[in-house]
Amino acid sequence: MVDFRLYAITGETFHPGRRLVDVMEQAIRGGADIVQFRDKTSGREELLRKAAELRELTRRYGIPFIVNDHVDIAMEVDADGIHLGQGDMPISEARKLVGSKIIGISTHAISEAQLAEAEGADYIGVGPIYATATKADVVDPVGLSYIREVAGVIKIPFVAIGGIKLGNVEEVIRAGASRVCAVSEIVGSPDPEAVCRAFIHKLEGRGGAADGTGR
Repeated sequence: MVDFRLYAITGETFHPGRRLVDVMEQAIRGGADIVQFRDKTSGREELLRKAAELRELTRRYGIPFIVNDHVDIAMEVDADGIHLGQGDMPISEARKLVGSKIIGISTHAISEAQLAEAEGADYIGVGPIYATATKADVVDPVGLSYIREVAGVIKIPFVAIGGIKLGNVEEVIRAGASRVCAVSEIVGSPDPEAVCRAFIHKLEGRGGAADGTGR
């Protein structure tokens, strides 16, 4: 898969009155280089409409587009991949449906990370690092120590996620993350482009782009 540094996830509740596609375009212009569409409440028709708009946007900018959970929507709009939670279908089953498309999965413990790698995940989410209100069903924070564990043994790319802000991302990077994900800090900002540029600046301060190893 194409490597990345700044993973932006949609969160429409954080930007009422602003169009989803406009907010995400601002994030991309600021340096977000992979976008995930996550929507737990809309009906299928609305999901498909939003996903199609984001697919067109990400294709125009040449960056990967990931759909959370909804494999059927991902396939219908020709997304680049899907993202699974621990309670979703197994990676092996998802692989049969999506073929060579990207499969990412959230992990909260090193055993889950190792299983995901063994089962053929293309990348893993590592978190939540800090407490977050972005998701209603979020697990307890795993802390910076989980980043250190993953960086020490996992070879596929991983992205740190969960409560990551401009004010704490440097300690996330120091713990061993070269890729980070943010939701509310980006899409909830009145200037997502500027926030993403600030994230990229901090990520580059670590010594440049991700090296492709996950560390």
